[in-house]
Amino acid sequence: MRSHARRSIPVAFFGMALGTLTLSDAWRAADRLWHLTPVANNLLTAGALWFALLVAYALKWVRQPAAAMRELRDPEQSSYFALMPTSSLLAVSAMLAFRRVAAIAIFVISEVMQLSWGVVAHGRFWKGTDHPPGRTPALYLSAVAPNFVASATAAALGWDQLGALFFGVGVVYWFLIETLILNGVANSHEMDRALRPAIGVQLAPPVVGGVAWLSLHPGAPDMFSHLLLGYGLYQVLLVLRLLPWILERPFAPSYWAFSFGVAALPTMAMRMVEWGETGVIAWLAPGLFIAANLISRFWLPKRWGCCFVVAFCQ
Repeated sequence: MRSHARRSIPVAFFGMALGTLTLSDAWRAADRLWHLTPVANNLLTAGALWFALLVAYALKWVRQPAAAMRELRDPEQSSYFALMPTSSLLAVSAMLAFRRVAAIAIFVISEVMQLSWGVVAHGRFWKGTDHPPGRTPALYLSAVAPNFVASATAAALGWDQLGALFFGVGVVYWFLIETLILNGVANSHEMDRALRPAIGVQLAPPVVGGVAWLSLHPGAPDMFSHLLLGYGLYQVLLVLRLLPWILERPFAPSYWAFSFGVAALPTMAMRMVEWGETGVIAWLAPGLFIAANLISRFWLPKRWGCCFVVAFCQ
């Protein structure tokens, strides 16, 4: 008899949906700028992957509720649960042009889920009943990433005031959590190899926040958007410097943590160009877009693009 354990997927697999949906958003921006054509294919692939992961994860709760609950209680793995509502919020942006009512319904469900999980996760921390490692960027996933994405999605729905509220939560938690992470790194031993791929999340906050900021403030990019993009580019240099050390860890689903920031970086740059940005950023945008596609389409999928199918079908 086949074991149900072989059919379950870790919640970290939602990083695949997050990365592909963000890359799909990048392709939509590229199409507006340079009239590229494979936008529909990218959107269909990203949407199908997101939906398949939702089904597979729901089956995990049906077949292995104890294993799913253990994952939610794990200080490190539980951070990745927020990837599910965050990827669903990205799906809302993609769906909006086709089915506004359905998009709004998914937005509401995803927001209830991400806010509830954020309160639960941070409530455990405040009570002292949960002790996360405190020094990996996975901590951003429960409050920073979902609120920035919710901000941009609310702006796309025409709800700018609501988007500003989400942006406030995301940006304040980003500053606080980054301080916590740096303090944890400075006062601990070398990071375990299994945790190192989470450093890929470090790329995301400034550029995902930048996309949200530009969504809330359309028009000529202001100084704050330049500051966010500059910090995002600096994080790229930092991750490149650490990459050989990170790659000491064998490939795992957690490596998809890189895909979110990798795809959001050119998206932010291209949106700035859409609003009239010239100079260095206009030159960087196409190069960043090409690099994001190479990483998201070849480097990561070569190793983990279909692993959730294998886990589900065995």
